[in-house]
Amino acid sequence: MKKAEILSIDTVLVQCEGNIVSDMDGEKVMLSIQQGKYFNLGQVGGDIWSIISTPRSVKEIIESLQQIYEIDADICEQDVIPFLQSLLKEDLIRVADAG
Repeated sequence: MKKAEILSIDTVLVQCEGNIVSDMDGEKVMLSIQQGKYFNLGQVGGDIWSIISTPRSVKEIIESLQQIYEIDADICEQDVIPFLQSLLKEDLIRVADAG
């Protein structure tokens, strides 16, 4: 069993490969081929997914969402980190390799 990753503001994340993502009425839904499971990312989750198509730090993700939604950084961080933690737990995203 792998150890749960604790995310910090500087953790750099990226999408895992092998997921099929589709847009349904403005919300992103994903099929994990590896797991054979569907995930509904919702609108904000879909935006997060788009942001991490290339490696991004948690801080960069929060800053991007602040620009899109004009939300307070602290509130954004409180909502985003648990979401990222759940994506990590489901092996949908991973911590990017340094360098």
